[in-house]
Formats: sequence, structure tokens, C-alpha cells
Amino acid sequence: MNQLQALFGGTFDPVHYGHLKPVEALANQIGLSRVIIMPNNVPPHRPQPEATSEQRKAMVELAINDKPLFTLDERELRRETPSYTAQTLQAWREEQGPTRSLAFIIGQDSLLTFPTWHHYETILNNSHLIVCRRPGYPLAMENEADQQWLEDHLTHNADDLHTLPAGKIYLAETPWFNISATLIRERLEKGENCDDLLPASVLNYINQHGLYR
Repeated sequence: MNQLQALFGGTFDPVHYGHLKPVEALANQIGLSRVIIMPNNVPPHRPQPEATSEQRKAMVELAINDKPLFTLDERELRRETPSYTAQTLQAWREEQGPTRSLAFIIGQDSLLTFPTWHHYETILNNSHLIVCRRPGYPLAMENEADQQWLEDHLTHNADDLHTLPAGKIYLAETPWFNISATLIRERLEKGENCDDLLPASVLNYINQHGLYR
């Protein structure tokens, strides 16, 4: 059976409920049986992570240890150069073959800047895009050409994600958790409680290793 696989990338510095819970809800909504979490090594378009690659990998492993939906992919962590999604998805497609349904999960904020991504126009050749909605972000792209690109690939039918190998954009109504890694790092620095923001196993690891102090 051609089961839809989805890749979920990020810095995960640290991984928290704002990453995990919307994706778990998404999996229930559209029938996803496997989500591959892929931490970036050197994110090209944002500040460098505070925790090392090894620490961020360990935190993701702890966070997903009791969640069979998730698996960890270390390929970008092993790369010394910037991680470009387009290259990663092309490599993933080559591994999985031409017919398997593949998807890449992003937040709505990322969709709005998507046309600025490295070789963004190749990404839909290799995977679908699943966009987790976020309150307060517009649903329209900045210019007409990008809006047309969005509309040309948009589907409202989740079945398309399972039956086609790539090429569709699906806007998912996932719950929103007002949590960010920045907020967590700031609270930890001030010694404030973060129990409700991330798994206890991850918080224990952060405390044991004196991270974000």
C-alpha cells in the first residue's frame, strides 16, 4: 500500500508542544501514519541554534520516544553546509521512488515566504505541501503571481495527498498552540516554569545539561 509519508523539518531548539500537537492532530485529520521529524543543522534563513546538533537530536528522540507516529531523520544534522529543503526533498524522492505519496509539513507563516526559498519551484515536483493554519496570518500571498501559483496547486481534498505522489498544497485546520522556542528559551533564562510547554523528558534533559541559561 502506498502510505502517505510526511516530513516535518525545523530547528527544534528546543522541540516543544507547539511542534508536536498540531502535527498529531493533522495526522488524525488526514490519515497520516508516519511523520518523519528532520532537525536542520545550519538553517539558511534564520539565526543559528543555541543547542548543538547532538543536543537537539537527543531532545527530539526524548520527545517522540512514546509517540509511534514520529520517527527521526538525521540527514540534515550530518550535513556541514546549509540545509535547503529543495535538495533534501529531491534526495528523499529519489530514495522513495516516483510513485510514493510524499508531503512536507510547514506552518502558514512559512507558506507566505515560500517563494523566497531556494529553488522553491522544484519542491512540488517532489512532494505535496501540507500547511498548518495559524491564526492572524493572511491566506493570500503577497503578489498575484505567487497567489496564482498557490491557487493552481491548492486542493481541499485530503485524498489527493494519498493518491497523487506530489504537487498539491493542502491547508489543514490544526489547533494552534501559542508556544515558540524563543518564548521557552526566554522563560528558562529567567528560571520560569515551562512544564506546560514541552514534554517533561525534554525539560529534564535541558536542566541536566544547563541549556538556555
